[in-house]
Amino acid sequence: MQVLVDGIHKFQREAFSKGQKLFETLAEGQAPLALFITCSDSRIDPSLLTQTKPGQLFIQRTAGNIVPPYGSVFAGEAATIEYAVTALNIRDIIICGHTHCGAMTGLLNPSSVESMPAVKEYLKHAESTRRIVEENYSHLTDPEKRLTLTVSENVLVQLKSLKTHPSVAAAISRGDLKLHGWVYKFETGDVFSFDPDKNEFVPIGDVVLSEDELNRSLPVI
Repeated sequence: MQVLVDGIHKFQREAFSKGQKLFETLAEGQAPLALFITCSDSRIDPSLLTQTKPGQLFIQRTAGNIVPPYGSVFAGEAATIEYAVTALNIRDIIICGHTHCGAMTGLLNPSSVESMPAVKEYLKHAESTRRIVEENYSHLTDPEKRLTLTVSENVLVQLKSLKTHPSVAAAISRGDLKLHGWVYKFETGDVFSFDPDKNEFVPIGDVVLSEDELNRSLPVI
């Protein structure tokens, strides 16, 4: 705890004083650029990864960046998504998985989560991911490669689950919302984005943005 307390003192003394005008502006409201859905894993920091400032990302974190289908459970996930799309008029939602994911390790090795009933139950929302890997990639036996594949497949499964949320489906149909799937390799800093035309994850620098996306800037704060 002392490390955290010392960090707060440093923030107040250095970061807050330097950016006081920004923080005062934030009291007036928020207009984030995107909803960033990622894992609860401590090794991924969305704001650091995207180099965004407070107020520019609306963030939702769950084990394994899982998005339960709409109606399966009315909890924080559904409420966060609905608020982001309906109240904040979010234009982009990113689901970002990451390498060496503990939740995906548990998904592939159910016995490892037997003593954690809540985790075991939550991972049922990624059962499609497990079945895809088990039934379609039985030839992939290397544990590290199998886990990396599972992380990528889970991002795609969760994107489909995200589309079951009415606010998301309606916004997509109006052309007001775009969904993105990313995988972050934290040991190298590389980020890969799913390209639906190529049906594969490609380095994010290779992704071609539309003119509308290129002209879209970060909110003024």
